Order: sequence, then structure tokens, then C-alpha cells
Amino acid sequence: MLLALDVGNSNVTIGAFDGEDVVGRWRLRTIQEQTADEWGILIRNLFTLSKLDLAAVKDVIISSVVPAVDQPLEAMTERYFHHKPLFVNQSTDLGITVRYDNPREVGADRLVNAVAGFTKYGGPCIVVDLGTTINFDIVSKNKEFLGGVICPGIGMSISGLFAKTARLPMVDFREPEKLIGSNTVGSITSGLYYGFIGMIDGIVERIVAELGPETKAVATGGQGQLIVKASRFVKIYDEDLTLHGLRMIWQRNQH
Repeated sequence: MLLALDVGNSNVTIGAFDGEDVVGRWRLRTIQEQTADEWGILIRNLFTLSKLDLAAVKDVIISSVVPAVDQPLEAMTERYFHHKPLFVNQSTDLGITVRYDNPREVGADRLVNAVAGFTKYGGPCIVVDLGTTINFDIVSKNKEFLGGVICPGIGMSISGLFAKTARLPMVDFREPEKLIGSNTVGSITSGLYYGFIGMIDGIVERIVAELGPETKAVATGGQGQLIVKASRFVKIYDEDLTLHGLRMIWQRNQH
């Protein structure tokens, strides 16, 4: 069994693979102060609750954009699984060419999404990952990671709106009942929902115009399903895209 961890600024997504099948999927908050043993106990408990055998885990692969958790996760892997994890970075054998000006600047999650997007859907391909930020990661038809676009995330925008206004309430990101809100909550909900969809569609439309009409666009991450529901250009939602990208990279690096 393969254990895959995608460490983002807000959440850690954990997947357990039996071959190519996801047999366990969990999302935890990213807590930078967590110790190796705390990580180990959490994962052990998740496996127990899901009736999975922790001893069946033979390999661990990690993509992380939070350096503070890398050492505890490495120590956890060595202590609980008795070997070193594979950390994804620009030096890993990805199967795609990284065309970023400085490949060291690219977040590991973006590289993983690029690999998964191209492998599953072909190229040119745009992966729209809705996390702490909204990342648009672009792969050419020639298997090249060209770069992308990074925008403020939905949660970040909601928190900023609430923190910087005296009378506006905190709201959830969801599909509004109607376009024109007839109360404050409805107006904010509509503004957030259609505002982000408009932004995403606007950026994807420009990228497609540059790369060609055969370009595929796929969404992943927390609110991806809500975006796909109303988007004009992003019609595919792939919840486990990043986890499968980690699995693909791990398989490629089994020499």
C-alpha cells in the first residue's frame, strides 16, 4: 500500500492507495507545530477508523509547500514505516519538462498537478487548484510545465472581507439562491460565487486563446465542484487529482 500526503498551507490531504485505487482519503488542518509522533498517531487512528492495515503501507510520498512540517513528517515516516519518504521537488523524475525561469520556485503541489493533469487528460492542459490560493497550472501538448497564474484563494478573500468591514457578516462559499441578492448575506454570497467563477473563466479563456481550442481545463481542490457547476470553461472536476499525481510520480521513481 502507498501512503500519499499533499501538504498545503491550510490543509493536508492524505490518500492511501491499493494499486491505483484510493482506499482511504482524509483531510486534516496543517498544524506546523505538530510532532512526528502526533502525525503518526493521527495517521494510525485514521487507518484504524477506516479499517485499513497500517502495516500494509510499504512506501510514502509527500508533496509539501510548508517547510516546517517536512522534518516531522520525515521522522514520522522513518519511525512508523521504517524508511525515508519520497519528497517531490524539481529534481524528482516527473516525466515532464519544467520551463519555469527558476524551477526551485515552483511549489511541489503544482508540479504534481501538472503531472496528473497531463497524464489523465492530455495536453495542452490547465489545472485549476482551489486551495489557500487558486493556482492555474499549465502543461503544453509537449509535456512541458509552462508556469501558470496564482490568485488569492476563496477562503482568504472571505476572511479579508469580514476582517476589513464593520458590518458585513462572515458567509460560506456556496451557490446563491439567486443572482441579485435581496439581503446582505445573499448579496455577498452571490458576489463571491459569481465573482470567482468570472475570474476563473476569464483567466482560462485567455489561456485557451493562447494555447489553442483543444486545451482541457480541470478543477481540483476544496471548492472545485461548485466552480465546475457554473463555469463556462472548466467542465471537469477531479477530487483526487493531486493524490493520483503523487501515485504516478512514485510509480515513475521505482527504479
